[in-house]
Amino acid sequence: MTAPATKRTTEDDAVASIEDGMTIGIGGWASRRKPMSLVRALLRSPVQDLTVVTYGGPDVGLLAAAGKIRRLVYGFVSLDTIPLEPHFRIARQSGSIPELVEYDEGMLQWALYAGSLRLPFLPTRAGLGSGVMDVNPSLRTVRSPYADREELLAVPAIRLDAAFVHLNRADERGNAQFLGPDLYFDDLVLGACEPGRRFVSCERIVPTESLLDEGSFHTLRVNRSMVDGVIEAPGGAHFTSCAPDYDRDEAFQREYASAAGDVGRWREFTDRFLGGGSEQAYRQAVGDWRSGR
Repeated sequence: MTAPATKRTTEDDAVASIEDGMTIGIGGWASRRKPMSLVRALLRSPVQDLTVVTYGGPDVGLLAAAGKIRRLVYGFVSLDTIPLEPHFRIARQSGSIPELVEYDEGMLQWALYAGSLRLPFLPTRAGLGSGVMDVNPSLRTVRSPYADREELLAVPAIRLDAAFVHLNRADERGNAQFLGPDLYFDDLVLGACEPGRRFVSCERIVPTESLLDEGSFHTLRVNRSMVDGVIEAPGGAHFTSCAPDYDRDEAFQREYASAAGDVGRWREFTDRFLGGGSEQAYRQAVGDWRSGR
């Protein structure tokens, strides 16, 4: 069967395919190259009771503040220059996220890798002898079948119903490219997802032959067989960074974090920046805020 000539779509159309109770993998790392325009589309949608799998940042904070997370699987939830995401802190303290699965960073990588390989689990030494076994009593160990008989932790595979990642460039068929210092396991997030709801937003859609203009073939770690929809979203990672296209918007991140600590200020923040009903309205609101209007 011939692949479609284009997989272009929009944030709202992508989110329209998401149903209550689904498991969603969100790419990026803390406050770096998060698919924030897709997260904002999720906030505008009625979807709820989600399981979110992520190396968390403001994606977790915003979805937690909106009450959309039923289960969270994470390695950390940070804003980088602000060590602990403030809405996540509030959610942990209040118990507003019913189920939490906290893994070592390497264990979460291994869980996604196992899912991408369609294996039930992968063995690892990560997590052994640490508190991660205490906070996840369902974890099991396995013994090597070889001569050393070493006991290892069996990290269960994670399988996803939907995947959202943001990359620097993509063509309209779904081949995508990162230009910054790290892929942040976005390939594993896509690989662990069932076909049908694997979405890549990007700063710019370019012709396929132009994908090597700004980076070598080593930066082409996401191919069209891993992607079902491509969204051109310039500034789509804001307020997180998307190196080398732009840095984190530290001033806006501080505004976000400061507002999180006060119910009234948070209501004002969401009304101003998230209440416009579209990504374009968000960009306009941020521009007005930046210019002092």
